[in-house]
Amino acid sequence: MTLFSLIIALLIEQVRPLPVQHVVIDPLRALSRMLVERFNDGQARHGRVAWWLIVVLATFATAVIHFLLWHVHPAVAFVFNVGVLYLTMGFRHESHFFTDIHLALRMGEIDRARSLLAEWRGGQYHEASSSEVARMAIEQALVAAHRNVFAVAFWFIVLPGPSGAVMYRLARFFAEDWGRRTDVEFGQFGRFAQRAFEAIDWLPVRLTAASFSVVGDFEDAIYCWRTQAMLWPDKSSGILIASGGGALGVRLGMPVHETGEIVERPEMGAGDEADADHMQSTVGLVWRALVVCLLLLTLVGVAGWVGG
Repeated sequence: MTLFSLIIALLIEQVRPLPVQHVVIDPLRALSRMLVERFNDGQARHGRVAWWLIVVLATFATAVIHFLLWHVHPAVAFVFNVGVLYLTMGFRHESHFFTDIHLALRMGEIDRARSLLAEWRGGQYHEASSSEVARMAIEQALVAAHRNVFAVAFWFIVLPGPSGAVMYRLARFFAEDWGRRTDVEFGQFGRFAQRAFEAIDWLPVRLTAASFSVVGDFEDAIYCWRTQAMLWPDKSSGILIASGGGALGVRLGMPVHETGEIVERPEMGAGDEADADHMQSTVGLVWRALVVCLLLLTLVGVAGWVGG
C-alpha cells in the first residue's frame, strides 16, 4: 500500500497541482503567528515547547487516525494516505517555475526567465546571464525535489501511515518560518526548529544525494559531494547541489548577479557551463532517481511479502 500511495499521490499532483500557498502555507503561517504570540519571549526553550506541541502532536495524531481508519477498512486508510501525501508533497508547485524558465531560455526570452527566477527564489536578477539563470534554476530544482518528494517519501515509509510525511512537512515549515529569523525581537525562539529540521533531514539528504549519484555520473558526483558540500552556507543544500552538479556534469554555484550586486558563491559540481540543455538533463536525473527509489521500495515490499 505504501508504494501505491506514493505513485497515486504523485500522479494526482502532476494532473492537478495543489494550490500550496492557499491550502498549506497560509494556514500554517496563521498557526505560526498564533504560536509566536503565545510562546515567544525570545528564549530558545519556549521555541522548543511550541515545536514539540505542534509537530509531535500532529505526527502522533496522524498515526492514530491512520490506525483507526485501517481497522475500519484498509481502503479508507489508503485514501487517507494518498490525501495526506498530496498535501505534504507539492513538488508540482515549484516545478512549473523550472519548466517555464527552461522554456523561456530555449526561446531566448532572457528577461522573462529572470522574472520567473525572481518570483521563484526571491531577489532580483536583472543582470544575470542566461547561464546564471540556468545555474540557479538547477540548484533550486535539486533542493526542491528533495524537500518536496524524496524526503517526504522517506519519512512516509519510515513512520506509521502518513505521519512521517506530516512530521517532515511541519518541521520544514517551522525551520523556514522560525529558524531563519535573525531580528532581535524574535530572539532565539527559532533555534530549536532549525536544529530539529537539520536532524530530521540528515539521513534523507544523503540518501537523495546517493540516488543522484547512482543515476548520473557516479564518480564525479561522489567527488563533488566529498570536496565541495561543506563550502556551501547551508550544508544540506550543498550536499544536494554538489552531488547533483557532479552527476549532471555541470558547474553550479559560482558568483551570480543578484539584487544589483555580484554575490560570491563557491563552485559546485564539475563539467560544462550551465544552459537550457542541462536544465532538461536535470529533469531526467530527478525522475530517474525517483524511479530507482520506487523500485527499491518495490523490492523491499516483495521481499517482505515473500518472507512473510
